[in-house]
Amino acid sequence: MPVVALITWIVTALGGLYLLAIWLIEYDPDFQRAAATRLPVPVISGHVLFAIGGLAVWLMYLITDEDLFAYATVAILAFVATFGLTMAVRWISVYRNAPLPPRRAVLSATQPAIAEVARDPWTPRESYAGGGSPEILYSDQVRPGELAVPPERHFPLSVVIGHGLFALATIVLVVLTLLGVGGS
Repeated sequence: MPVVALITWIVTALGGLYLLAIWLIEYDPDFQRAAATRLPVPVISGHVLFAIGGLAVWLMYLITDEDLFAYATVAILAFVATFGLTMAVRWISVYRNAPLPPRRAVLSATQPAIAEVARDPWTPRESYAGGGSPEILYSDQVRPGELAVPPERHFPLSVVIGHGLFALATIVLVVLTLLGVGGS
């Protein structure tokens, strides 16, 4: 059973790394005012670091067969599960809410209303002032046609559910191993 727990933990970690990659790709601090993430960086970081640390401690248990490592793994898993449940509850509200519609364009007071050109996200607002191209300033930094969504809105539902189910299976298997059910 300890090896099965290791396998479920690795599958859980792979799903979690996939979700983390999506979050990192979609997380853009420049546009966070439009649709701020509901998953704080410290919570995500803590979840990942504790999970990796717990996996290392579980591997130490498998190598040494010392009960101290099994107890430490359960304690670490308590933190991992707490952070994970916190993120899951916050993610549900993001998943269920509809994306915010794009904001109306607000014309710059210094530019004529005839030539309306949207600025690209990489050009600072100041570079257009006093010369250069006219622009439309988009409130909350949402570009035309975009729907403002937090980065975690892009998580595939099946991966989130699978990650949670494998995490639950891992916790159950680790606790059963600690209780001596199923042998060592």
